Amino acid sequence: MSSPSLSQQSSHALSRERLGLALGFVGMAIFGGTLPATRIAVSAIDPLALTALRTAIAGVASLALLIVLRRQCPPRRLWLQLAVASLCVSILFPFLMAVSMTTVDASHGGVVMGALPIATAFVAVLITHERPGPLFWIASIAGAALVVAFAMRQGGGSLSSGDLLLFAAVAASAVGYAFSGRLTIEMPGWEVISWALVIALPISLPAAAFSMPSHTSAIAPGPWLALLYVALFSQWIGFFAWNAGMAMGGIARVSQMQLLQPFVTFALAALFNGETITPQIVLFAAAVVATVAISTRTRSRKAPRPRR
Repeated sequence: MSSPSLSQQSSHALSRERLGLALGFVGMAIFGGTLPATRIAVSAIDPLALTALRTAIAGVASLALLIVLRRQCPPRRLWLQLAVASLCVSILFPFLMAVSMTTVDASHGGVVMGALPIATAFVAVLITHERPGPLFWIASIAGAALVVAFAMRQGGGSLSSGDLLLFAAVAASAVGYAFSGRLTIEMPGWEVISWALVIALPISLPAAAFSMPSHTSAIAPGPWLALLYVALFSQWIGFFAWNAGMAMGGIARVSQMQLLQPFVTFALAALFNGETITPQIVLFAAAVVATVAISTRTRSRKAPRPRR
């Protein structure tokens, strides 16, 4: 049987990258609902309790799925990377974001979180051998600069404590995303996030029991539904698509999809939080989409995959 031609291999690689970008978009859209849902949840649930509950719920669901599918524990050489990803995406990021949502609007947080793609790409360069070309960096920096400038404009030229918490959340999330993307070389993306959440169970379960609100019957259905969204979708299912997308399209390239995330957040914040979308936001969205279109058309040189 003849081996595939060079053109067939190139076409297959291009199709794989496009699928990776599509999966990254789906994950981004799910993550775009995180801030509006968190804003609703913290109106009735303490940020610490919300973080513990969302991580515990997602962790229990992950453990059940891994048991049902009879998945073996990851090799010991991967546990440190899994621990780092777990700390960042299941503890630090949700807690910092939840606290910030007690002082700033979801739409404002969505703008600040727009700095996440460039942060993720920067971490990816540090921990992997991905080397995006100059055009990629120019477009990425331009997009990040746009969202930061917009955040400062909305804040009257300064950053609030909520902004600083969000930037810390960006840093934690970037590290978690980059390590998760690296781990997808070794195992499927859904398994990466599932094991990361299982690792956190010894912390999240006791914390959830300790911080459970005493007035649960007085909490309206809205915050509970928001908790379920951030636990099952933002914390777990969204990573199925996101990690798979990074494995197929490259960490640095797929991470640029998150430049669109602020505007998904804007739409959902307007729908569920009653926040106003101004013409300035629409124009700003168009500018950021343009940077995404440029950056996703560039190529990145990927490191050879290690042997499993």
